[in-house]
Amino acid sequence: MAATWTPETWRAKPVRQVPAYPDGNALKQVEETLGTYPPLVFAGEARQLRASLAQVAEGKAFLLQGGDCAESFAEFRADNIRDTFRVLLQMAVVLTYGASCPVVKVGRMAGQFAKPRSSDDETVDGVTLPSYRGDNVNGMDFTAEARTPDPERMLKAYTQSAATLNLLRAFAMGGYADLHEVHRWNLGFVERSPLGERYRELADRLSETLEFMAACGLTSETTPQIRETPFYTSHEALLLPFEQALTRVDSTSGDWYDVSAHMLWIGDRTRQPDGAHVEFLRGVKNPIGIKCGPSLDPDELIQLLDILNPTDIAGRITLICRMGADKVEAALPRLIRAVQRAGRKVVWSCDPMHGNTVKASNGFKTRPVDAILAEVRGFFAVHRAEGTHPGGVHFEMTGQDVTECIGGAQAITEARLADRYHTHCDPRLNASQSLELAFLLAEQLKQERSDLKRRAVAG
Repeated sequence: MAATWTPETWRAKPVRQVPAYPDGNALKQVEETLGTYPPLVFAGEARQLRASLAQVAEGKAFLLQGGDCAESFAEFRADNIRDTFRVLLQMAVVLTYGASCPVVKVGRMAGQFAKPRSSDDETVDGVTLPSYRGDNVNGMDFTAEARTPDPERMLKAYTQSAATLNLLRAFAMGGYADLHEVHRWNLGFVERSPLGERYRELADRLSETLEFMAACGLTSETTPQIRETPFYTSHEALLLPFEQALTRVDSTSGDWYDVSAHMLWIGDRTRQPDGAHVEFLRGVKNPIGIKCGPSLDPDELIQLLDILNPTDIAGRITLICRMGADKVEAALPRLIRAVQRAGRKVVWSCDPMHGNTVKASNGFKTRPVDAILAEVRGFFAVHRAEGTHPGGVHFEMTGQDVTECIGGAQAITEARLADRYHTHCDPRLNASQSLELAFLLAEQLKQERSDLKRRAVAG
């Protein structure tokens, strides 16, 4: 029988990737202050997301989860939030209309501030300082003052998350997401690209469909699904003092929920079965993601499922597979087979970003778009071979016209990386590259649905 859980039992477990704050009293005061703040999201919304993810697990929908690598205080602007949201809407339309598949939309937004690091320290020109761990921990500038972990940053992260959520809700429910706006979602620099033309053709077909539906009496006024869209938020539950402070008992169910986001995930570096992060997340009822890298042992994965979802609730667990284009077809099948043997219900999602990071000859960290797309193709190919459902994609992107990932339809070269390389951590797809990914996903999903129909007829 599992030991009794409380929001602070994680403190008795080995913890990784949580900074050492120099002033323990200041940290405690911030935690107490955060504990009095209103929830950022609501338990009922998290339950709705879990129900939608249960549909994904059954092969009846697809999970689109994307957003910034690491949100920053400096880039907090309404235009940036709007543009990222708009690209996710474009991608969802491509998938929904192009592949006839419902899409569950989850942003890496309104809380994705903390980042795991491979080393606690960083050395530059003989000077060693703590590594940058995200804006809710310390600053990016390479100075002793900026790199010292400061708990007050968590209060600013909360405020920025609340404002971001407020704007996202307004966009999702206030008419901006209306399908009649499908042409207006095209960003200027995307509209001039080859993908912009392809999107415009799809938007034209969708507009014709909406005109037909209106003639049948189905309009934005009579059908809310045309005017509004559910949109959820997620982030890595890395900074546990922040997560604990925002964990509350739901008055409806009596269960604990982490009200910092609808969905939370455990990173590849913090998924130890006996570790603090797994201990914390086993007790909250939010949907949970587990990052699965090529080093994950199948037996350990089943152990994690036993800990985090002992009663096998559908929609509770999303396995976010980050293998690398050269490893996915060898490493993924053994995990799928282990889960199938155990009879567990999970969402299989592909993270084609983190396993395909390279260093360009000019020193910039980048990701080749070709490798990203190749991992997605490999992910779908493995699931076709195993007879399972490729349920989603998890990727890092921005609505800004950045030059951080090389290749793609825009043919960004290594020499152009310096043009607009703005990320605070890892390289992100820009809007045009994200649309390229969406069209590939639509093609793969269409093929999967065709294969299912063919097997159903044959069977």
